[in-house]
Amino acid sequence: MRFLARPHQLPVRIATGAFILNSGLAKARADKETAQGVHGMASGTYPFLGSQDPERFTALLSKAEIAIGAALLVPFVPSLAAGAALTGFAGGLLGLYLKTPGMRQEGSLRPTQQGIPLAKDVWMLGAGLGLVAEELGRRD
Repeated sequence: MRFLARPHQLPVRIATGAFILNSGLAKARADKETAQGVHGMASGTYPFLGSQDPERFTALLSKAEIAIGAALLVPFVPSLAAGAALTGFAGGLLGLYLKTPGMRQEGSLRPTQQGIPLAKDVWMLGAGLGLVAEELGRRD
């Protein structure tokens, strides 16, 4: 496993890392109403989260996003590890898109207007899978 990101990996790592880091920092300042909204969306799709306190859940999600964003931005974090974290995070977001009623057109993967903000996260899944596939496919 390489311990430095290769130069061609930096654009995707910077773009996704900055986006996720910003999201995590915004959630770190979430008020009670925002935390309830974030938690409500997540627990509607993932019922096991329903027992979590909304403010605690949002604070933990914030920390996870900050950690993933930082891992992507720091070039000495191996791309395999950063890509795997990004893939897992994006998979969870796409789960929201796929399982939340009203996000997709009936019988289709095409988003509704309400689904576009979640459907666009497919680019993060592609970026994460690309980093993982490249690292697993290399023979150093």
